[in-house]
Amino acid sequence: MSLGASERRLVRLSAAIALGRWDELRALRRTAPSGEPDRRWREVLLQAHLFAGFPRAVEAASVLSEAGGLGTCDADELERSAPSPEDGRALFERIYSDQASAVRAALEHAHPLLARWIAEHAYARVLARAGLAPDRRELAAVAALAGQEQDRQLAAHARGAVRLGASRAEVHAVLDAIADMLAPAALQRAREVIAHFTL
Repeated sequence: MSLGASERRLVRLSAAIALGRWDELRALRRTAPSGEPDRRWREVLLQAHLFAGFPRAVEAASVLSEAGGLGTCDADELERSAPSPEDGRALFERIYSDQASAVRAALEHAHPLLARWIAEHAYARVLARAGLAPDRRELAAVAALAGQEQDRQLAAHARGAVRLGASRAEVHAVLDAIADMLAPAALQRAREVIAHFTL
């Protein structure tokens, strides 16, 4: 199974934000079909700070606003309906599976606050949100991480996408969708990482 046109736009959106490709971001927005941007676009923008930092997310929001905006938020998109910490923990467990305890321990060893922030913010407040299916969120993460050559995180989120229901073909199709945005060496390395970690 390959990615549909709207999913290709979402992964390109994620990669463009992570890479600071504002030209691509403007083009995506200006050529968006009727019905897009939609909540899925807004969710990709919101999660971008996890993979590319707040400066890129803020700049992307500005660029997209100037190019036509992202539409009006639905009432359930607001913080009042944030997922619970339990939702975040459950998602973390699904993504990392039998490696969840080791990942959590490594984060705590690096810095206890880093582990807490990732659990409470990244997973519980952002990635567990409604509005974009968990496997599609992981595919957007794959696009952002491949573009930045973050091999360890790319491997984790490629596996996570498959564990959450994406097909291996869809994970590979993410790289096809963003191939023109990556340096050849980076693209080849990302293909190798994904091939190895989505067996």
